[in-house]
Amino acid sequence: MLVHPKIDPVALQLGPIAVHWYGLTYLVAFGLFMLLAHLRLKHEPFRSIQGPGAWTRKDIEDMLFLGVLGTVIGGRLGYCLFYKPDFYLANPLQIFFVWQGGMSFHGGLLGVIASQVWFARSRHKPFWQVMDFAAPCVPLGLGMGRIGNFINGELWGRAADPELPWAMVFPQSGTAIPRHPSQLYEFLLEGIVLFLVLWLYGRKERKQAQVAAVFLVGYGAARFTAEYFREPDNFLGLLALHMSMGQWLCIPMILGGVLLWVWAETRVVPAQGPAAQRR
Repeated sequence: MLVHPKIDPVALQLGPIAVHWYGLTYLVAFGLFMLLAHLRLKHEPFRSIQGPGAWTRKDIEDMLFLGVLGTVIGGRLGYCLFYKPDFYLANPLQIFFVWQGGMSFHGGLLGVIASQVWFARSRHKPFWQVMDFAAPCVPLGLGMGRIGNFINGELWGRAADPELPWAMVFPQSGTAIPRHPSQLYEFLLEGIVLFLVLWLYGRKERKQAQVAAVFLVGYGAARFTAEYFREPDNFLGLLALHMSMGQWLCIPMILGGVLLWVWAETRVVPAQGPAAQRR
């Protein structure tokens, strides 16, 4: 049985300025997105697009900037609406107290979608082409966020068999119960595995929206599975059918991804490159 090492969340202290490990994981996530996005330019159909619709470094930078805004705004509003609506309705100014924590991935996803609608329209690019471009570049960044959660000793797992070799006590939980290190499970499932699936699937030209659809299904399935090992929020507990809020939010995500893939498979769109077939 292991014990969480209680890593100091502050990586570097420069006088009154504290640089936190969690913030550094976000910087790494942004750097990984930029790196992977530039590699993504070599995949079809993006490398074959010429003229005004061609993808550039400036496109990637603007996409990332808008995506970060969408993540922060959507993630905060999603947490307030999905997890504590009564509290924030009674204390609306608390919505702006982001330093107190409280972000929702599913809310962040909605914020990112909204930001990329703006990006696609401003650059006169097909929206689903934009989402297909971005989807494989995202999972490793999500995985870095889970590493940040582990460093902070937050979002720990449910009770585990003490005989489990990697069962871990999280003193931050206020108990000595051995638990699943669910942050690391999510790092592997939502980060590494999902990245490999999307990168391999997305490196070949697919019908528009299908790579984005695989992201929705893949993340939803990975998160739904990991939630069985993650301790539910103490102010919510388990909801109907003994499922957590995270699992309930993943269900429409998975169903939406399946329907999106089927829709993309059956619709007719113009060819986008020499390797594309008319659909």
